Amino acid sequence: MKQSFTKSECKHCSNRYNSVFCKTEHDSMEEIEAYKICSVFKKGETIFREGSYASGIYCINGGKIKLSMTGDEGKEQIIRMAKPGDIIGYKALLSSERYSATATALEDCNVCFIPKEIFLAILQKDATLSFEMMKILSDELKRAEERITHLAQKPVRERVAETILFLKETYGIDAENNINVALSREEIANLVGTATETVIRLLSEFNKDHIIELAGKRIKILDKNKLVKTANLYD
Repeated sequence: MKQSFTKSECKHCSNRYNSVFCKTEHDSMEEIEAYKICSVFKKGETIFREGSYASGIYCINGGKIKLSMTGDEGKEQIIRMAKPGDIIGYKALLSSERYSATATALEDCNVCFIPKEIFLAILQKDATLSFEMMKILSDELKRAEERITHLAQKPVRERVAETILFLKETYGIDAENNINVALSREEIANLVGTATETVIRLLSEFNKDHIIELAGKRIKILDKNKLVKTANLYD
């Protein structure tokens, strides 16, 4: 049986104002509160699997999660990194299709599950929540379009630099100024869309050039301006 954690009221959740539920109507919030199921997923555990049917959506209360697809040759491609306040599993739910990706805990995570019937019923009557969901879908489509363009046109070196900046923007930094997520070289490669050996070589070059500092799986940005230039990003 899946371990549960002590759930806080949605209206008092520390991540509420970082989530789609930030402007949800009071009655809808109470309904979600009544039916949600809160569980702990240990590091490496699967929250849902590619190809399975969606039975609800998941709201991340704590921890980090990766969403990945499996290619024709069995290689993993990470398509999204999720953080507290994010929801996952909503595309399959809204389209009544199977999950197109697998969600895996990168560390111990607290996740609240909202059953499909409850979420869809609330979505039909809560115009604010519906609008927020449209914004999320629009933002994800924009990111997907940008990713396709970068994969097609950007050199791998630029994509690795951009991925480091993306991880910092998504998860912030810890007390030692390291990017606050620990990914293996293979996971970084699966996020960039290249070979693990290429990521190892480029990270080593960035480290040698004092753009970043490596300590195991931890990455510290030493020269953000150089990293932004390497990524070929402009304001």
